[in-house]
Amino acid sequence: MKRILDCHASDFANMSAKDLLASIAGSEGRVIACETIGSFMPMLGDITNAEFVSAMGADILLLNLFDVQKPVINALPGCAPEDTIRKIKELTGRPVGINLEPIEEEIAGQYEGMWAMTGGRKATLENAKRAADMGVNMILLTGNPGMGVKNTAIVRTLRLYKQELGDRLILAAGKMHAAGVLTEGAENIITKEDVKSFVDAGADIILLPAPGTVPGITMEYVRSLVTYAHSLGALTITAIGTSQEGADTDTIRQIALMCKMTGTDIHHLGDAGYGGMALPENIMAYSIAVRGIRHTYHRMADSINR
Repeated sequence: MKRILDCHASDFANMSAKDLLASIAGSEGRVIACETIGSFMPMLGDITNAEFVSAMGADILLLNLFDVQKPVINALPGCAPEDTIRKIKELTGRPVGINLEPIEEEIAGQYEGMWAMTGGRKATLENAKRAADMGVNMILLTGNPGMGVKNTAIVRTLRLYKQELGDRLILAAGKMHAAGVLTEGAENIITKEDVKSFVDAGADIILLPAPGTVPGITMEYVRSLVTYAHSLGALTITAIGTSQEGADTDTIRQIALMCKMTGTDIHHLGDAGYGGMALPENIMAYSIAVRGIRHTYHRMADSINR
């Protein structure tokens, strides 16, 4: 199996979930995932943020606030709602993941504004099946700010998805911040016990906050969790989900190198530059820090027609 560093659009198009996991592992900590919000105004107006982050070097696209029942990607050329993911893949040549949130019903609907929950963002089995049918490569079970997603709810959902969906897509799980659960803040965002529970429930990839992005989350702490996840046969993704994807490039490089030192497999940049995606210069700076100019420019220059 080719490592992601060497893959073209035609390679991604023919990969199973198992193949994609092997390709990520083979890249030895040099895979970039970028999160975007399609319902926001695109930074370039008539070009989707998904296309923009792809052009800046993203290997994997992760759609946040994506409603599988009422999909919205601003600036996406016209297509049927059920073909939204396939259209993004056609334009970018990249694997696509989405966030789904296993919220507790008793707190659902309490949050307003851009984070307000919608039916197609909930981590229900119906939504997961719909996502798989749309062509999604990966579902990340996580929580947006204030949504109250608990690790126990993530575990329950993982078990259900693994049982019902099998290996149709990659299952990732974890939180980038406390997501409104104060008892799961700082080092309690994720522990070794959580990692074990997630893997046992069916997670292929464990998401961890990137060092320096959440109070108390150090490089040493994340490294211990990465090592443990690897020992259980899972991959890891270190995530910047605290708006530091909009920090200066020097800060981004520091975070990038700390993440590399943890041994993580995937590097994630969130969607909060100005809003909707990371700052483009930070995507490039991060990529160059963890894999150099050659691999960064190769991904940026690679035609979707290859």
